[in-house]
Amino acid sequence: MARNKLFFTLLAAVGLCMFLAACGQQTEGPVAPVYKTGLKSDETSNKAFEKQFPAQWLTYQRNNLDNLQQMTDYGGPVPWNKNDNVNPPPKGNPKAAQPYLKNLWLGYPFSFEYKKARGHTYAIQDILDTDRLNRYSDKAGLPATCWNCKTTKMSTWHREYGDKVWSMEFHDFRTKQDEKDNSIGCSYCHDPADMKLRIDSVPLKEALQKVGFDLAKASRNDMRSLVCAQCHVEYYFQAPKYGPAAKPVFPWTNGATPDKPFGGVDPESIYQYYKDHGVVEMKTMEGWFADWVHPVSKTPMLKAQHPEFEHFINGPHGAAGVACADCHMAYTRSVDPDKKKTSNHQWTSPLLNIEGTCKQCHQDKTPEYLKERVLFTQRKVYDQLLKAQDLSVRAHEAVRLADAWKGEKNPDYDALMLQARENVRHGQWMWDYVSAENSVGFHNPVKTMDTLARSQEYSAGAALLAMQATNYGIGKNLEGDIRKLVPPILEWSREMQMDPENLKKYVWTTYLTPLPKSGKVWDGNKKLTQ
Repeated sequence: MARNKLFFTLLAAVGLCMFLAACGQQTEGPVAPVYKTGLKSDETSNKAFEKQFPAQWLTYQRNNLDNLQQMTDYGGPVPWNKNDNVNPPPKGNPKAAQPYLKNLWLGYPFSFEYKKARGHTYAIQDILDTDRLNRYSDKAGLPATCWNCKTTKMSTWHREYGDKVWSMEFHDFRTKQDEKDNSIGCSYCHDPADMKLRIDSVPLKEALQKVGFDLAKASRNDMRSLVCAQCHVEYYFQAPKYGPAAKPVFPWTNGATPDKPFGGVDPESIYQYYKDHGVVEMKTMEGWFADWVHPVSKTPMLKAQHPEFEHFINGPHGAAGVACADCHMAYTRSVDPDKKKTSNHQWTSPLLNIEGTCKQCHQDKTPEYLKERVLFTQRKVYDQLLKAQDLSVRAHEAVRLADAWKGEKNPDYDALMLQARENVRHGQWMWDYVSAENSVGFHNPVKTMDTLARSQEYSAGAALLAMQATNYGIGKNLEGDIRKLVPPILEWSREMQMDPENLKKYVWTTYLTPLPKSGKVWDGNKKLTQ
């Protein structure tokens, strides 16, 4: 009896060890089927995939529905001006507007137009119509780089022209693609020949190589996020002295290590990266990168793009191994008799399908509870985002007033003003890094709140430094509600800037130079003048 008991005890111990060992192993997820489509790997047409993948095609086409049911409290594919807190979208939260966007980006094309995007299938159509590109001239004012995340044709053009494509004229490519058939679609994420997930983006391939991430060893789960990182990232246009002109580069190397390839995607790490890689000539910022110089504070500024991947990858879900596709492309069943399980290719907020997204992991919680947890984070973040925005405006205004100050100045006036300008730049970067990221903090709540706290600290510090520079002479001009001291610019466009009279509407717009008067040269992909 004793020997039998000992035998079963040992057997149980061995079984337990095997069980624990199995739990400790990293297991790969389901293996995706490999297809032989008969298509070439360089296929760029979206319709080429319709007949072979009808279930996926059906959900992909839903991205074309202008359906306001897709709105959430803080977003959705409805093209409304994000600074407009007077005329918000028909459904959605009017608090989602940020009224100072045109002020903070004054002098930069984003001040002309910044609409909420309609989504992947409208990418070409919307960039053709945006006021950020100069449609009143044969020169767009921005390079062909801007096509990189809008069309499936970009890799074709890169193979044809090489790295010189980035600095080519944007307008020259308007007629070289179909607005729907070449908009962001199948071949951007899949190899058309076998439908394996792939990285088609030249900038992302090079960025991963620089930070030591071996793409050849990437798991399928890695790829279900990395395909999104082709576009949903921060990047900048490279200056010619550093390599091919206007080439998009991801600023991820500052802080990256072999064991932490994404250790340099923190907003502070990227800010430090931008203290190089540029051509700024201003004292104390020599060689720094800047997107433009703000006309009011004379500060070399940074414009954040859309760093969803950077927020997400080190956030609670990214760190836990959740992929972008788990939440934004939840599995669905096809309508055919086989009811095949496929990824939903209508990219939407997980809040619109909590049963199919959040509850796949959080099974013990109700949909109502899970939605409220998301909104709890977003409300807190948005409140601090607006505070950071207001402080950034006050910082610019303080430097403007100090620049014009004719009274007694601090003996260290010049040094104080230089430091104030860096604080303006630093504070607005931290605000914009959150503002441009489309989860309103949910991808990484801790990082987001820390980033906004730093933004407020730097911007408040800029105003204080400017006051010190004037021996607090400008103090009275900065007292009170900033929205009364500096009214939000709710309407501004290229056409408005063509009329010198419009520049007199706001104190801040008097610092702009009138644009040459001109009629439209481009309407969508049609040239109106020869």
